[in-house]
Amino acid sequence: MGKFSVVLVLAIGLLTSGCAHDPSGYAATDNDPYEATNRDIFDFNMKLDKAVMLPVAKFYVHAVPEPAREGVHNFVTNIHLPVVFFNDVLQGDVDRAGQSLGRMTVNTTLGIGGLFDVASDMGIPSHETDFGITLGTWGVGEGPFLMLPFLGPAPPRDLAGKVVDIFMDPVTYWNFREKIYYDIGLGLLGVVDLRAQNIGTLEGIERTSVDYYATTRNLYLQYRAAQIRRGKPDVQNLPNF
Repeated sequence: MGKFSVVLVLAIGLLTSGCAHDPSGYAATDNDPYEATNRDIFDFNMKLDKAVMLPVAKFYVHAVPEPAREGVHNFVTNIHLPVVFFNDVLQGDVDRAGQSLGRMTVNTTLGIGGLFDVASDMGIPSHETDFGITLGTWGVGEGPFLMLPFLGPAPPRDLAGKVVDIFMDPVTYWNFREKIYYDIGLGLLGVVDLRAQNIGTLEGIERTSVDYYATTRNLYLQYRAAQIRRGKPDVQNLPNF
């Protein structure tokens, strides 16, 4: 992706995010002006998932022993820790930055490149974050809800965050002959691991949902808002009695 394209994506993301009603990250369910198109894209993603990703994930779970799958998950999580660490720093969270740095150091060395989660055994907790959450922490609104092909939910703030996270990742700057194969392989590994980790969860949500699209949208928005609040109660969206 060229520099102009990156700047364009960031500009669109940040400008449209100003339309959000609540900078804490929670958007009302009516903040979906492109719902008809979003639903079409959601249906496409679901068909693709059922035709490709779900069968692959189920085969992966069936064919690969659990200890090996756990090692893959640990590796994928560990290799993403530099991005988590940089975002912790940008969010001004010293404690979390220390945890991320500690986990990265321990698991990369004692955990043999991240295959083993030694840090958790040592009492160093894990957490997830990204630049979309960093923007939310700074008070940037998420913008209108968007559903994108292949990517799934990606409001402008989160879409801009995904682009910035690419440039925070040290792996982006590694140059070697087979780099493209490494990137593709690592990306596919991450997708399969993520899908395999959530087979039961997503099937349960779909089975109990009257409107699967609306449920997915609302759960996503609430989850992102909770990440920005870091577990603190939502005092800005209390019911008006």
